[in-house]
Parts: sequence; C-alpha cells; structure tokens
Amino acid sequence: MSRQLLLMTALIMTIFGCQSTKKSEGKVSGDQPKVGVLLVNHGSVSKNWRQMLLDIEKEVEGDIMADGRVSEVRTAFMEYTEPSIASQLKAFDQEGYDEVVIVPIFLTISSHTNSDIPNICGLANNPEVQKELAKEKIEIYRARARVTIAPLLDYPSVLKKNIARRVAALSDGSGNEGVALIAYGDADFNQQWEEMVEDIGKYLKVQTGIGSISYGWCGHLVRYSSEPTKKAIEQVLELEEKAIVIPILVANDEYFQGEIIQNGVDAIADSETKVAYKQDAILPDANINKWVVDITQKTVDGILNPVQ
Repeated sequence: MSRQLLLMTALIMTIFGCQSTKKSEGKVSGDQPKVGVLLVNHGSVSKNWRQMLLDIEKEVEGDIMADGRVSEVRTAFMEYTEPSIASQLKAFDQEGYDEVVIVPIFLTISSHTNSDIPNICGLANNPEVQKELAKEKIEIYRARARVTIAPLLDYPSVLKKNIARRVAALSDGSGNEGVALIAYGDADFNQQWEEMVEDIGKYLKVQTGIGSISYGWCGHLVRYSSEPTKKAIEQVLELEEKAIVIPILVANDEYFQGEIIQNGVDAIADSETKVAYKQDAILPDANINKWVVDITQKTVDGILNPVQ
C-alpha cells in the first residue's frame, strides 16, 4: 500500500472516529439516547411564585430519573426571568442531549401552551407569534436535540381534588356557604377556561354539597382588575350568607393573591364575616407532583418505545 493511500486511510479513520466519539457522548448507554426533562411554567416577577415551581423540580427529579432513562431534570420560566426555555435548551445541547421532553405546568390550554412555547422551541413558525415574543424579549431557540412537548395537566382528576380540599379547609360547615372560583383566564381560549371552572363547580356541588358556585377572572383578560372578583363574591352572597374564595392559580403571587383578589375581597361590606379567603394556590400538591412524574414517564416511553 502506498504512503499516500496509508495517509488517506488514517485520515478517514480519524474523522469517523471523532464523529463516533462525539455521538457516543450524547448516549447514556449503548443505543439509548440521552434524555433530559424540562419543566416549563409561565414565570413571574415574584420570587415566592418561582420558588414554588422550583420546588416541584426538587421533589420529582428522583422519581423521574430512578430508572436511568432520564439523565437530568431542569426548570424553565417562559417569561420574566431566567432560566428561560432558550437558555435551558442551549444547556442541554451543550451537554450532548439527544432528546428533551418539555412538561408544561399550566392549568389548561392557552395561547402560551398552544402558540408561544412551540414557537420558542422552534417547533412552530408563526411570524405573528414570533413578533410578539420579540416585543416581550423572549428568545427563540431551535435545539439540536429533538424536543417533545408532553400533554397538559390532567385537570379533571387532579385539579378538582385540589380545589375540593381547599374549600373544605375554609368551610365552616354551616350549609349557608357558596364558592367563588377566581382564575387567570385567556381571551383566545375563553370557552376552554369557562368549561374548566364550570366542570370544577359541578364537582364541588357533588363532593361538598355546596350548591352556589360562581367564577371570575383576574388576569390579562380583565386587565388585572379586582372588579370581577368582587362581582363573583356578590353573586354568591345573593344566595348565601358567606362566600368562600378560591384562587385557581398555579402558585402564590403577591400581586394576584395579595392585591387583585384581596382587593376584591376587601371591597365587600363586612368581608371579615361574609368572606372566607386564604392567599393560597394550587401548589404545593403531591398529586400534581405525581402527575408530573407520570406524564414524563409516559412521554419518555413513547420516545424510546415508539408504536410501530
């Protein structure tokens, strides 16, 4: 074999050897891809709000990683603060991940879950959505790893039990109470949000025996006004002696629970005796942690064992 041919052979082996080594760095073992999980939430300027979501990561990562298929669990905030979705996807790429499972921790479908997150991840390409994201200084990043978005929170089974537990904690058992459910709301998916709160209301009637249920919005849809909270409470008080106010918000935020909803409560005459309200949230909830683990495992199953 000529010297030139030997050099060419050595060069080819070197190139393919480097490519093989680089590819194998992204594998856990054998042909199993390196899988990361990213828990994505809305984000907030409230440190307390963010910490409640970071606590989920700490509480679920052991169970998610127990069988060795997932190498790491991280959290990303869609807006307002770091770590963002883009920065976490970049980190996964830098560490050679092949697959990233995004688990959206949102109540139900919204413009964030339906449009924003897919566009941020490069899974969708909507110029109008991307223009709005740019205005809000939310970075778009298309990962080298394959990104899969898991289904949303299974609110029919998880959220109903959460709300019923919190109603029971505030109830005086008099039989003269009603419930005002206060949720964020969404202009683009108003029907789905109304169906969600109405479904929760039906469940409460059966489980608690409380017959008077109202609801109101507190988010962008109503320009963060306290008036819908006040009206929802008044609707209950037209029929009952006391109103139990329950925030259907993922985490506790000083602005939403502490000002918007609280101001609506305070606007009620004799609110100290007529209204039962606690500035709480859906989190913490062990059932939601279990849902995060279960939906992650199911999504990873679908990736590693696709139906033929």
